[in-house]
Amino acid sequence: MSDLFHPVTIGRYELSNRLFMAPMTRSRADERGRVDGVVAEYYAQRASAGLIITEGIQPTVRGQGYILTPGLHSQEQVEAWKGVTGAVHDRGGRIFAQLMHSGRIGHPCLYEDGGLPVGPSAIASGQSLFDGSGMVPHPVPREMTADDIREAVDGFAAAARNAVAAGFDGVEVHGANGYLIHQFLADGANHRTDAYGGSAAARARFAVEAVDAVADAIGADRTGLRISPGNTFNGITESDPDEQYLTLLAALAHRTDLAYLHIMETGARELTERLRKEWKGTLVLNTGSKMDTAPAAKVLEEGLADAVALGTAWLANPDLDARIRAGGPFNEPHRATFYGGDHRGYTDYPTLAGA
Repeated sequence: MSDLFHPVTIGRYELSNRLFMAPMTRSRADERGRVDGVVAEYYAQRASAGLIITEGIQPTVRGQGYILTPGLHSQEQVEAWKGVTGAVHDRGGRIFAQLMHSGRIGHPCLYEDGGLPVGPSAIASGQSLFDGSGMVPHPVPREMTADDIREAVDGFAAAARNAVAAGFDGVEVHGANGYLIHQFLADGANHRTDAYGGSAAARARFAVEAVDAVADAIGADRTGLRISPGNTFNGITESDPDEQYLTLLAALAHRTDLAYLHIMETGARELTERLRKEWKGTLVLNTGSKMDTAPAAKVLEEGLADAVALGTAWLANPDLDARIRAGGPFNEPHRATFYGGDHRGYTDYPTLAGA
């Protein structure tokens, strides 16, 4: 497992190890999308990760998909995030903000104007949202116009600039897990017949425009992209993930100067191997192994990835790197406290030194 602890360069940064913290929604912002000191402590506790990638942060008001999730579209949100980035940097860490526009995975209860969420087509997810008291179904979204698409792309760029102003080292554009960019990529959610739908290349266009806008705003070497080929989360269906994601990488051939491509592996390993061969830049892989760290070490040994991202293992073990070096033991996650609440199940997981 020694490869986990070798330095790696992503974009403009040389990182101390290849063990990254994957993004995980924790729903501990306030009603105005602001984070506070407990969020700062949560991330600072995990600063020994080679790179922290934050929970999904909505780049615009309409990008919100869940209650109590943070934003980067107002000045007060930017100021609040400065406490997080400062705390991580004080402990020697690096942190990227994940920008997540949820698209159709939203609800009028999340927006002050009570409007509909938006998506590439007027097709509901078939899933539900917790509104604070119970589960409510996602409505049929409003199909995005050309102006809506441009506004969303501009929103990604503006949020990226806000992230840098808040002290983040870079951003990850979330193109996975059934959110807006993934909705454009997936032919089950995207029935458009204009320049943004109808073929694999057209469905990839929105993703490329969002990445280009962010890279132009803050530098490609501070920009990552996350994808999850074949992932059915949030009601997504993709008839041919191989064609779609190979086409996407071909359309991003001019962007191999990105900090990284982050693949959340939910489909066949064979496609991951093909994407690895096609992508000429740095590749980060999340194998979805949750608490099992062995697959992460194996993909590095096999050369399938340059770095690995783990989620649940970092959630429950703020000193995950030290525990891996020691061969354990590992804290078990408290699933009832994953979303919302206070410090319990958030900043109170013990370290080896404090156990």
